[in-house]
Amino acid sequence: MPRYGFNFQWMYTGEYSTEPLEADEKALDFMQQFGFDFARIPINYFYFTRDFDYFNPDERVLAYLDRYLEACQKRGIHMSLNLHRAPGYCINYNDLEKHNLWQDQIAQDAFVFLWEHFAERFNGVPSSQLSFDLLNEPPEIGQYGMTRDIHENLMRRTVAAIRAIDPQREIVIDGLGGGNIAMPELADLGVIHSGRGYQPMTVSHYRAEWWDGSKGMPMPTYPDCEWYGRVWNIDTLREYYKPWQAIRESGVQVHIGEFGCYRYTPNDVALRWFRDLFQVYQELGWGFALWEFKGNFGIAEHGRPGVVYEDFHGYKVDRELLDLMLESRVQPVEA
Repeated sequence: MPRYGFNFQWMYTGEYSTEPLEADEKALDFMQQFGFDFARIPINYFYFTRDFDYFNPDERVLAYLDRYLEACQKRGIHMSLNLHRAPGYCINYNDLEKHNLWQDQIAQDAFVFLWEHFAERFNGVPSSQLSFDLLNEPPEIGQYGMTRDIHENLMRRTVAAIRAIDPQREIVIDGLGGGNIAMPELADLGVIHSGRGYQPMTVSHYRAEWWDGSKGMPMPTYPDCEWYGRVWNIDTLREYYKPWQAIRESGVQVHIGEFGCYRYTPNDVALRWFRDLFQVYQELGWGFALWEFKGNFGIAEHGRPGVVYEDFHGYKVDRELLDLMLESRVQPVEA
């Protein structure tokens, strides 16, 4: 069955490294109570690497990953380990990198090394409990010198390296162009393909301070808002996902690893958009993970204008969004 849940930023910031957080066990208890079974853990290698010494990760910091996994296992929640900032590439603040993942051999070798290290560390943990999401949101084709061939070769090399250590590990690869572009060239690789749910970005990223594309955006409306030459509604969303539907029909499993709406979009607009997005995912039979659990994009304490919160486990939760997420899961077929 598809998996449903949230992203947790316990070992990730875009700009710099800091002390990782322990697993938020209250949040995991919330997930267990409502039947969510998927926790995506984005990590920033800056947390466990100093001065770009890629090949000597800090064991003290990596021990946090063991504790994250244990906390998820206790609750029957699948943990997806995602390299969100990798040696030589991150979709945000890429200028902080010393090397280029798409052009420099040392960065590619370090990328493969880290995944070999994780494969050895977690060898023996069932794939029902742990998956490896190799790289968050590769760039647009041509950006930083990345081409489809370079990306394909690096993903194939990394998957082969993991499988040489742990043949059964479940592996996930994110779509190109920030997770938006499907990858039929990798349909034979036997991995899950991870898409995104941020379109149209005039709704999801209104006034997003870190993204230049948000400057000058009008107050969002939905449906029938304009973005990149399209008028967006549920039919536009269906059309947008057709390339992903095509690779799904070729036998590839698809999961939406991130989606969400930033805190400045009016909540009634966001909920209308979420409702259509969830309907499309339900039609296609895809699981999803909200970015994030608590915070500006989250289900808890996001602050969108007009939200009505309810208290759960000490969190102020957007009950309407919670109900939509619960209603939109694909239910198992009874025997």
